[in-house]
Amino acid sequence: MNQTFTVTGMTCGHCEMAVKRALRQIDPEADVAIDRAANRVQVESNRPREELAKAIAEEGYAVAD
Repeated sequence: MNQTFTVTGMTCGHCEMAVKRALRQIDPEADVAIDRAANRVQVESNRPREELAKAIAEEGYAVAD
């Protein structure tokens, strides 16, 4: 299932890697694409949306939707 999140606070490549790492910790098979300029994180995963959003938020980034 493809899920898109609006994530603010990512300012560099390290931020992107932190988000990818957090998402892959809960789903190692997740396909994660990040567009930092658009504040968009797309995740191909069967994990619940709330679980993915929580993983992003726990890294310190705001998830708008």
